[in-house]
Amino acid sequence: MTSYRPIDADNHYYESLDAFTRHLDPRFRHRAVQVVQAGKRVQLIMGGRVNRFIPNPTFDPIIVPGCLDPLFRGQIPDGVDPRTLMKVEPLRPEYRDKDIRADLVEQQGLDSILLFPTLGCGVEQALKDDIDATMASLHAFNRWLEEDWGFNYRGRLISAPMISLADPAAAVTEIDSLIERGARIVHVRPAPVPAENGTSRSLGDKRYDPVWARLAEASIPVAFHLGDSGYEASTTVWGGSERFEGFGQVSVLTRVLVSDRAIHDTIASLVIDGVFTRHPTLRVASIENGSDWVALLTKRLRKQANQTPWAFTDDPLDTIREHVWVTPYYEEDLRKLADLIGVERILFGSDWPHGEGLAEPTDFFKELDGFTDDEARKIMRDNCLDLLGTAGS
Repeated sequence: MTSYRPIDADNHYYESLDAFTRHLDPRFRHRAVQVVQAGKRVQLIMGGRVNRFIPNPTFDPIIVPGCLDPLFRGQIPDGVDPRTLMKVEPLRPEYRDKDIRADLVEQQGLDSILLFPTLGCGVEQALKDDIDATMASLHAFNRWLEEDWGFNYRGRLISAPMISLADPAAAVTEIDSLIERGARIVHVRPAPVPAENGTSRSLGDKRYDPVWARLAEASIPVAFHLGDSGYEASTTVWGGSERFEGFGQVSVLTRVLVSDRAIHDTIASLVIDGVFTRHPTLRVASIENGSDWVALLTKRLRKQANQTPWAFTDDPLDTIREHVWVTPYYEEDLRKLADLIGVERILFGSDWPHGEGLAEPTDFFKELDGFTDDEARKIMRDNCLDLLGTAGS
């Protein structure tokens, strides 16, 4: 037993069907998320198309937490069909009820959890060609999130509202409102920012500086959580799948080509385009993107810095070590990651209650055999407090 309770930096809820519609401005009723009944099934229409990011948006039945562990470790026993690993059960109350979930957090031996969307991680890509609908949808979602989960409920549930930079002025207004209402962290999609006429821009474009400046000034960290970043479309030239589909018919080639590209490119854009130089107190976290991309990115950035030193104010690795926190997949080489970016930048995340996560969040301790007790405490608790700006709590 430890003398402290861990903080899980990657937990999820399962949204109710009205998460994006309960508080939606009626003007966007037919342009944003629509819930439709198709026979016995419920479907979501986004951007005028049926969206399959989540194949069953009712989440009932739902996958059993941790049942896909061997699949995501790549350790399926010989003779076992991977498709047989998926188990489902009726939707549990703790996936929708904040009081039951807060009690469960304590029962799981945790101090608190950072809560992220499930369905919500696929909405922005579907609405990328309608910036006004995107901003209205995320505003509506954040009101739902505050109502159903709270931004800092009972000191145990820390929920991340969603922000899009597509309309920088609207984003700053939303951030100001969220800060007043108690938000402690925000989620930004790891993807190019949708712009006018179907174009897109780097997250590091200076037109988005007001957003980064406000977050840095308020000491609100940014979480880049895995989701639909739109990268599947780039694989069609290889014969890959056009769209992300959760547990759907996405080609094997697409899965390999996309992999961790979105987070790799996201952090690259922030470093190369000077976001951290212009906003030196900005803190960001990569959530549920693994960590293998970190070594590849830092190698590429340092080589580029040697070739074009005028494009870099500081050593890119030093920049990442100062500004970027990472939740690795538990099956990865955590010691290698610690040696690269420092143990102080590693976060514990279980992905509970998703099927690909851990069945019991604190089982993450089993992956820390090669770490000292002090290092384990940093990973399991202190580093998250540092990210949130509450170190010493």
